Order: sequence, then structure tokens, then C-alpha cells
Amino acid sequence: MSDLDVRSSRLPQYLADDLARCRVPAGEAATLPPACYADAEVHALEEAVIFRRGWVGVGRSDTWRSNGDYRTFELGGVPIVVVRDDDGRLRAYNNSCSHRSSRIMEGEGSCARMRCRFHFWTYALDGRLIGAPSMQRTPGFDPGEHGLTEFALSERYGFALVSLEADPPAIDDWLGDFGDLHADWPLSDVVTTRRREFTVDCNWKAFAEVFNEYYHLPYVHPDSIDGTYGEPDDPEQVDGAYASHFGTTVGTGALLDATQDRALQAIPGLTGRPTIGVRYSWLFPNLVVAMGSEALWMYEVYPDGPDRCRCAQVVCFPQATIDGEDFGDRVVDYYERFDVALDEDIPMLVQQHAGQRSPFARQGRFSYLEPNVAAFADWYAGQLLTVH
Repeated sequence: MSDLDVRSSRLPQYLADDLARCRVPAGEAATLPPACYADAEVHALEEAVIFRRGWVGVGRSDTWRSNGDYRTFELGGVPIVVVRDDDGRLRAYNNSCSHRSSRIMEGEGSCARMRCRFHFWTYALDGRLIGAPSMQRTPGFDPGEHGLTEFALSERYGFALVSLEADPPAIDDWLGDFGDLHADWPLSDVVTTRRREFTVDCNWKAFAEVFNEYYHLPYVHPDSIDGTYGEPDDPEQVDGAYASHFGTTVGTGALLDATQDRALQAIPGLTGRPTIGVRYSWLFPNLVVAMGSEALWMYEVYPDGPDRCRCAQVVCFPQATIDGEDFGDRVVDYYERFDVALDEDIPMLVQQHAGQRSPFARQGRFSYLEPNVAAFADWYAGQLLTVH
């Protein structure tokens, strides 16, 4: 984040006091103040402090399967394009033409080069300007000075993360002991079999939160997945910008209660307690990930203003499982489980957001069934309080 962003981003005193209540021990902490879910000024502050500083997840690396594959995002109000270059390296650029700043790429797809449709300035996949029609009469014009602005991109454990900072924190310091805690699962090797995008009319944090707590299961999912889940273990004490907790299941957490007999084989090499439960982890700020006995499923969550978020559901399996002869028949039951739970969550999230917009909404308290949500509130509050 630039010095200008820091100087122009200031936290109101009333909100600073409320956020401080999130930074006490989990059993005593308050939930995030409702303004953090509904206020346009807080959203603008988030863009500067949460999404233009540190590292932000953009999904699984293998969803850019081939050279030239690209996908566009907006992070912290900044349009970016992530593309796999001609050498197979994943790169992130400001998705804004160096001529008169038109957005260059839209959506996702595959390309040999990136071309702005406005005046046909054209960029190689390594960001160099390689075509600028009608610029030969412009004195001193040097194409080498007009390539795309590149952002830092790191790949760890199969995830791709982008930083918009000129000098970002070291990615391994940001993730801390994430790799050690998740060493039982072959995170770098599982293969994405589904990525489905959608939007929800709620704040991005609320969507990420519901994925990370057990409290709502008997009330929102009584007939679909509640019967599978026991209570979570005590929350993990971690080092890094993430939260994690584990809980045992009856069968697998990746199937509906009614289709537990359709389970695929366990992840090769997975042994011990990880085979009888699910680890839920939240890579701050916007990747929420579940690791079960046979699959990984996750959501990418991106703000679209304070009142809507853009999300992607991602499902991954080991290659050995995908190669099994019955995979095609059984994987549909996994997709159904994720879709059914999502369809049950979304109406509740919309209803929650309507309540968060009330001027009389206030902070609550956390249950022991919400450990990751409390950990995120602590981290998030700490980030915003740096500009107070």
C-alpha cells in the first residue's frame, strides 16, 4: 500500500473502539461490528488495508492449465489479470493499458498475447509492449518503457497468491507454519476437477465466515450435512495469516448424510486422525479451504462492494482417484453435496446481510463453535487498526 493510501485511510474512533473488542482472548472477544459488513467507507478502507497490502489468494495454480491461460480479478479496486506465460510461469499484471488505461482482458480464457481493444496496443505474456500502432511519429517513444505493471505472485501448496505491494512481506513469513500444520495432505498435488463461479448478495466476510463455523449446521443444514459432523477440536494456535481447526466426522464431510455409501477412496498415504474428519482452514483474507479424507474443497471470495461478493467453488482430488474407473459416476455426488449446502447457506447469508445493514445492529459474542471466525476477526481488526 502506498504512503498516500495510508495517509488517506483513517479509522473513525468509534470503529476503532469496536474493533479493539475483537482483539482480546477468543472466549472474551466480540464479533466484528456490523459496520464492517455494510458501510461503504469501511469497504473503501478494506480495499486499501486488506486487499492492497499483504497477500491475497487468487485460487489454485492448476486452474491455469496451459501457457496462455488467463483469468481476471478485481482486488482492492485494482483490475488484475493472472496469466501463465510462454515459459509456464504464472504472472500477475495490472489489467490496464499503458496507453490510456483501458482494461485489456475480460473474464477468462486462453490467449497468445494480450491486446487492448481500444487502440490495439498489444502485450506479450511476459508483460512487454510488442505492438503500438501509429506511434512511430511520437518523439522518443520507447515501447520498452510502456510494458504492463507487474505484481508479485507466489505459488505455495498449490495455491496462487498475489500482492499489490511494491515490497510485499516474504510469502513464507506470511504463511508461517501453514505447511507444517497441513503436511498430512498432499496440497500441492491434488488436481482441480471443478471451478464454478457465482455471486451472493452479502458481504464477502460473511460468506467466508459461514464456511468456517459449526454453529449453524443443525439450523441451516439439518437434513443435508449436520448428521455427519461432530464438534470441532479446540482451536489451533498457529503462526501466520490463517486460522485452522479440525473436527471428526461420521463418514466423510464431502458427501451428504444420505450418500455416505458413495465415498471415493481415501487420499493415498493419509493416515491416522486426518482420515476420520475434516480440517477447515482460512487463508486470510479470502481463501477458505476444507481438507477431508478423500478431497479438498474450497471457496475463493472477492468483494464486489460492501453488499455483494464474487465467489468460486473449487473441488480437488488426487490424480489416482481421478484415474479410477468409477470416478465419473461418484464425483457427481460430491458436487451435489457442495451445491446443496451452498443453496442452503445463501438465503441465510442474504437474510443476515439485511440485518447487518440496520443502524441498530450491534456486536455479538462468539460461540466455541466459531473458532476460525473469531481468529479472523482478531486478524482483520489488527489490520484495520494499523491505520488508526
